Amino acid sequence: MHINITKSETGNNKGSSGQLVAYLEKENRLAENLDQYQQPEYWFSHDRDNVQPYEVRQGIDNNVAKLSKDDAKFFLINISPSETELLYLKELYSVDGAKHHLKDYANLVMDAYARNFKRNGIESNKDLVYYGKLEQNRYYTYKDLEVRKGKAVKGDIKPGEQMHIQIIVSRKDASNSIKLSPLNNSKGKNTAHSQKVGQFDRVALKQLSESLFDRMFGYEREVKESFKYVNTLKHCTYEQKAEVRELHRVEQAGKVAIEQGHRHGGGLIDTLLKGGQYMGGGAVQDEGKPRKRKRRRGQGQDHDQSPGYSL
Repeated sequence: MHINITKSETGNNKGSSGQLVAYLEKENRLAENLDQYQQPEYWFSHDRDNVQPYEVRQGIDNNVAKLSKDDAKFFLINISPSETELLYLKELYSVDGAKHHLKDYANLVMDAYARNFKRNGIESNKDLVYYGKLEQNRYYTYKDLEVRKGKAVKGDIKPGEQMHIQIIVSRKDASNSIKLSPLNNSKGKNTAHSQKVGQFDRVALKQLSESLFDRMFGYEREVKESFKYVNTLKHCTYEQKAEVRELHRVEQAGKVAIEQGHRHGGGLIDTLLKGGQYMGGGAVQDEGKPRKRKRRRGQGQDHDQSPGYSL
């Protein structure tokens, strides 16, 4: 799960949100050109799922009390499940069901977003002004290597599962009185000051959003696709990198053991203990099937041959 917070995909968040709203309507415009009877993809918030583009622009642009011309007026949050996560959702709920559940998930992410500020009066997504838009595709830009190499054209649809959600969230809360910036790195001089200026932990939000997805949909996340793994390899010390790599290695070894156990008609434990390895000092035997033990000459302890696994 990839969660990213930026100023704006169009590069300017100090003026009207109209340009960004229009940009995020691109798939609806394309659908109208292809099929005039196709239902548009409406905007949504915590209490509505049929918000019109003009309502989004008005809702964001009118919620700017006491902001100067140089202040950010809104932010863009990108919620992008991986291809593996999207295929999982579609298998679980079908395509339309996956879209519906992904919107529900996005509203819960915004609930976590609100609480992350640790500000009095900001308790849930109901205290925010935000609008989400589900997009089915991603498109090549001039920044993509495929475009620079001439293998793709700017504006072409990227292959694979690309469904994601873009959320425009106001800089001000729903009461239009509290400034909220997710790009503020200041923690404040003390607890009281932190509550006044706001303290937003983007790492914590990403980790919480990932855990929320896993619990909400029963998703069994591999170590290598976790935020902790990716973030550690990118930012942390050699020792910390070695630790997460070892977690991944152990996880993969366990999968191999399970697969081999299934191929031989047994479970993981049967696979690990096959051949009569020791547990608690005694040789383990299959229930109801005593095994003959070979006694080494000159020793009083039994020894069996191991198939290559150790406990």
